[in-house]
Amino acid sequence: MTALEPTLAFLGPIGWQELLILAVIGVLIFGKRLPEVGRSIGKGIVEFKKGLAGVDEEVDAAVQRQKQLEEDAGDTTTVETHADANAKPSA
Repeated sequence: MTALEPTLAFLGPIGWQELLILAVIGVLIFGKRLPEVGRSIGKGIVEFKKGLAGVDEEVDAAVQRQKQLEEDAGDTTTVETHADANAKPSA
């Protein structure tokens, strides 16, 4: 059995013929509602993609903020290091 073959333990692998029969039965039963289901699935996919784009934007913004904080911290450390180097030792 390959990974592409769906199976039920007591029936064995389901072939393309069985899947075709199930699809025809599904169209006969749910035929009038299939356009609504398709639209709903399409809207769901669009909303999911928008959500992913929003998450990507938030992650990018967080990375930029982190880089900016690191640069600011690096600049402050450099200034303090120079200030400490120019200070006279108190002995």
